Amino acid sequence: MSLLTTNGLVKHFGGLTAVNDVNLSIEENETLGIIGPNGSGKTTLFNLLTGFFLPSSGKVTFQGRDITRLSPERRVSMGMVRTFQLVSVFNSLKVWENLVPCITWSNKLNQSFWKFLTSSAYNTWDSAKEILELVELEGYAQVVTAELSYGDRRLLEIALSLSLKPKLLLLDEPFSGLSDVEITKVLSLLKTLKGKVTIAIIEHKISAIVDFIDRLSVMNEGHIICEGGPSEVLRDSLVNECYWGKEETFEVERQSETSFDRAQNSSF
Repeated sequence: MSLLTTNGLVKHFGGLTAVNDVNLSIEENETLGIIGPNGSGKTTLFNLLTGFFLPSSGKVTFQGRDITRLSPERRVSMGMVRTFQLVSVFNSLKVWENLVPCITWSNKLNQSFWKFLTSSAYNTWDSAKEILELVELEGYAQVVTAELSYGDRRLLEIALSLSLKPKLLLLDEPFSGLSDVEITKVLSLLKTLKGKVTIAIIEHKISAIVDFIDRLSVMNEGHIICEGGPSEVLRDSLVNECYWGKEETFEVERQSETSFDRAQNSSF
């Protein structure tokens, strides 16, 4: 049984159909990439999966349970956690303090109330330090978050997500606004999670994730137009036509610092 599935998912905004009859499945411990031109419905799909939008029609199932009408916080309590295109952290707090609400929430969910209050194993600082070590930010624990680089704030945002112990982690353009060095740091972290946490990632910089993901889905005009192994999908004539309006392959363009990525950044 798939960890998450959608059946005939549709979202209308007035006369605009942003997501149109999407049938998607994500397998447990799979790493799924989602790409598509700007306005193709990728982020709207994430908003439907995570409860920020309710669908006009269709169904979302997580761990065999219909969650179509559940609130975002209920989905988080089930293990569905996301990040956003723009980094979302508490800039006025110290780095480690960002983690306190998430750690508290997670411990309350996973322990009885009495055990939560009395367990000697529960220590917010120790838990925060452990998570910061995972993302290599332990040296910045006492630093005010606003002083971090944008890339390190992205790592902190992912740390917040991990502190909620996700079964499914949805990443919406985690490399957006990052330098090549910062992308390498974030990707290195994500590789340590591969096979341990189910991941769905929307990303423009396909060359950065093509060797990381297990499967690739392509959206266009609200539909999933192609999905399968990354290499196979990126050779598909319809996928290439979405970017250039003609048949070209990812491999050919990849030889010149991935024109495919540049095409996405200019047309998404």
